[in-house]
Amino acid sequence: MSEMRELLELTALELGAAVKKGDVSAEEATRTALEAMEEREGALNCFITRTGEQALERAKSLQARVKEAKSPLYGVPMAFKDNICTRGVKTSCASRILGDFTPPYQATAAERMEAAGCICLGKLNMDEFAMGSTTETSFYGPTRNPWDTKRVPGGSSGGAAAAVAGRECWYALGSDTGGSIRQPASYCGVTGIKPTYGRVSRYGLVAYASSLDQIGPLARSAADCAAVLDVLMGKDPRDSTSLDVPAGGLLASLTGDVRGLKIGLPTGCFGQGLDSQVHRAVLQAADVLKSRGAQLIEFDFPVMEYVVPAYYIIAAAEASSNLSRFDGVKYGWRAEGYEDLADLYCRTRTQGFGTEVKRRILLGTFVLSSGYYDAYYKKALQAKGVIKRAFDEAFRHCDVLLTPVSPTTAPRLGESLSDPLQMYLSDIDTVSVNLAGLPGLSMPCGVDGAGLPIGCQLIGPPLGEAVLLNAAHAFQLETDWHKRSPYGKEAF
Repeated sequence: MSEMRELLELTALELGAAVKKGDVSAEEATRTALEAMEEREGALNCFITRTGEQALERAKSLQARVKEAKSPLYGVPMAFKDNICTRGVKTSCASRILGDFTPPYQATAAERMEAAGCICLGKLNMDEFAMGSTTETSFYGPTRNPWDTKRVPGGSSGGAAAAVAGRECWYALGSDTGGSIRQPASYCGVTGIKPTYGRVSRYGLVAYASSLDQIGPLARSAADCAAVLDVLMGKDPRDSTSLDVPAGGLLASLTGDVRGLKIGLPTGCFGQGLDSQVHRAVLQAADVLKSRGAQLIEFDFPVMEYVVPAYYIIAAAEASSNLSRFDGVKYGWRAEGYEDLADLYCRTRTQGFGTEVKRRILLGTFVLSSGYYDAYYKKALQAKGVIKRAFDEAFRHCDVLLTPVSPTTAPRLGESLSDPLQMYLSDIDTVSVNLAGLPGLSMPCGVDGAGLPIGCQLIGPPLGEAVLLNAAHAFQLETDWHKRSPYGKEAF
């Protein structure tokens, strides 16, 4: 048991090195992960679909060719959020309406991870169609936080964050529309990064809000995230929004040297509503980076009042359009007892979508409707421009920005669902990054009085992944928050 526990506590890069060296086989690592899943899934509910048999077959095949390994992640078990299409494996977006839909094609992100030698353990739970901040809107039931199973793991990539924190896999791919990688990473004490919009192909990612969605990794450390992004990034001819810019080299660029780095602290992110323990932990993280030679700069960031309303109007409008394709005709679940085509649409969508998804579809349809478009959607787009210009101004004086990820640590199950507006406001520190198309990273920087993880957020300029990851790596060289486990020594 102790050997298994030690294996589960390795980072993805450490495990990859052990596989390549021959200290452990890919099959042994996969069996250990599957045993951990069997032990913990009853309490956590991280996975919607498990692919254990396929994973073991894949591990055997990879082990036979281990001498050909090029990626440092070769032979390392991982998992995908259930809105990333995987050929031959159910992709449900945690919704009833997709049923047992099995894609006949593979997302580009999945293709690239497979080419690098990943072993997929299954598909991870999420908020339905990525709409939520707690992973409680899933048709398959809520995921629970490994640090306290009475609390949420965050969302919408809560299954991914909880699986990594719960030592059921070594890294995972999630998606981030308004903080859906960074916020659950914060709540679960792992590292997660949303890349610059267009850095990672969205081909095969089931769309929520197309102008905001982005795939990214959740892992134990910044170095692990850098290794994953080295695989994922790059132009994809199947995604017209993917950027044709140099990619790779992120892992090799991690020096931990932040001397002279100018770190901005936006005063608007440290005001009313921020828990005092979160406030203190984030400022302590800033001091750690300062001790390594970084320079701290406080500045006014006057656009915070616009970010949440602008985000939810734009995201809901795009969701209203994107989700119109789910009608029970070509694929997915179909309601019974309908009288005609219009009744089929109505019954399928009424019964197939959950409450939160229907709420956002209705909101999006409203703001796009005649008479309200100018009053809401057009103004939200104008606010988006104002937010982008505010970031441009900030990066004229700073190299990166440091903020909280969320105003509080993980709430209890049920608290957010009873007050949707409060749930939306919990995204205040993350949604602006998506509106501006910037890279953002969450890393653990402390715990509160209840022992729950606290995360801080680093925000970079466009294509600034390298500087974010290096700053996070520098912090993690000085601290051990990212190494802490929710399981005691007695646990498997």
